[in-house]
Amino acid sequence: MAYLFSRRLLAASAAVALTAGAVWAQIEGGARGVAPVDSAGSYEVSGVGVDVAAKSADAARYAGWRLAQRKAWVQLSQRLGGGGALVSDGTLDSIVSGIVVENEQIGPTRYIAKLGVLFDRARAGSILGISTYAERSPPMLVIPVLWSGGVGQVFEQRTPWQEAWARYRTGNSAIDYIRPSGTGPDSLILNVGQTERRPRAWWRAVINQYGARDILIPTVHLHRQWPGGPVIGVFEARHGPDNDLLQRFALRVGSADGLPRLLDAGVKRMDDLYQEALRSGALRPDKALSPPPTAAAASDATDDTPDDTTDQTVEPGAVTSVNIQYESANAGAVSATEALVRGIPGVRSAVTDSLALGGTSVMRVSYAGDADQLKAQLQARGLQVFGSGALLRIRRAPQLLPPDLAPDNAIAG
Repeated sequence: MAYLFSRRLLAASAAVALTAGAVWAQIEGGARGVAPVDSAGSYEVSGVGVDVAAKSADAARYAGWRLAQRKAWVQLSQRLGGGGALVSDGTLDSIVSGIVVENEQIGPTRYIAKLGVLFDRARAGSILGISTYAERSPPMLVIPVLWSGGVGQVFEQRTPWQEAWARYRTGNSAIDYIRPSGTGPDSLILNVGQTERRPRAWWRAVINQYGARDILIPTVHLHRQWPGGPVIGVFEARHGPDNDLLQRFALRVGSADGLPRLLDAGVKRMDDLYQEALRSGALRPDKALSPPPTAAAASDATDDTPDDTTDQTVEPGAVTSVNIQYESANAGAVSATEALVRGIPGVRSAVTDSLALGGTSVMRVSYAGDADQLKAQLQARGLQVFGSGALLRIRRAPQLLPPDLAPDNAIAG
C-alpha cells in the first residue's frame, strides 16, 4: 500500500458555550474522512521494483528513483504503442509528476523498493506522439457505504472504505468522480439513510450541493471469520437515487492486516464495473434529477398573453453570489480559470475560497445578474457547466478531434 500522509489541525476555544460546542462537534468533530489524494489524469505505472547499492542511503534512494523512472517509462511506452525507447534522464525529470512509494527498505548503502511512477499526461503524450483525449461521464457523486458488524457508515467516522476511495487515482477513469472528503456537513447530508431515500427533489438538492449529475453508491459488507483472521468483502456496485444494484462480487484476504489491500482491489474492480456500465449505457442519469425549468422558462412555454406575465428579471445593480467548482491541476490552472471568469461582463469579483491543487477548487463569484445568465456566459466561452442556482461546476470542453481518432482510455497500472 502506498504511503499516505495527512495532517489535521484541531482547535477549540474555551469561551464557546457548551451547546455551541456540541453543535460544532456534531458537524466537525472527530476524524471523519480523508481528502482525495489525486484526481489529475496522470499516467501511472505501478509495481516497479528496484534494488540499488551506493555510498550512502540517500545516494542509493536517489539512484533507485532514477532507475524506477527509466523502467516505468519503458513500460508506459510499450503499453501505449511507443516502442519502448528510452529517453534522457533530463526529459524524464520534466515529465514525471510524482513517485509513489508502495514499499521500501533502506539500508546504510542499499535501497530496495517497489515504486509507482506518475507521468504528466500531456507531456508524455506529446513525446510518444499519441492523443491524450479521453471521454468522461457526467460528474457523479460517490457515497461509499461500509457495512461491518451490522452497522452501516459513510462519513459518521473515518472508515477504511472511504480511505480506499480517497487513495484511488481517478484521473485515468472514464467516470468523473466527485469524492467528498467527509468534512463540514458531509456527515449530516451523506449517510446510509440518504441512500435509502427515493424522492427526486431531495436528491436533486443534495447533488446540486456538490455539482454532480448522478449518484454512485459503492457498498462493501465486511465479514470477519475471527478476530485478526480472514476477512471477506462482498462488494456491490450501486447506482442512482433508487440504489439500483449493477453487479456484486466478493474478495477475501487471509488476515485483518491485509484489509487495506483488499479494499484497494475492491475499488479498482468497482471502477472497472462502473466504466463497463457507462459503455453499455446502464449508467444513464435519472431524468428526474435534472433541475426543473425556471419560472421564466415555464411562463414563456405556457403563457401566450404577455399582459399577465410576471417580470422575472434582476433589478439593475443587483449582485448574485455564485460558487463555482473547477478542476485545479496546478497553480497555472487556478490563475487561468480565475482570469477567464473575471473577463466575463458583469463579474464584479472572482476569488478562489477553497484551493485544492490536483483536485477540485471552489471560486466565489459576484455577478451583476442572475445565476442563469452567468451559466450562459460560461457556456458561451466553451466551458461545460453543470448544476444550477448558487452552485455551478465547470469543466473545459474536450477539444474537437478527427472522427477517426480513437480516444485514449487506458487504465493506469
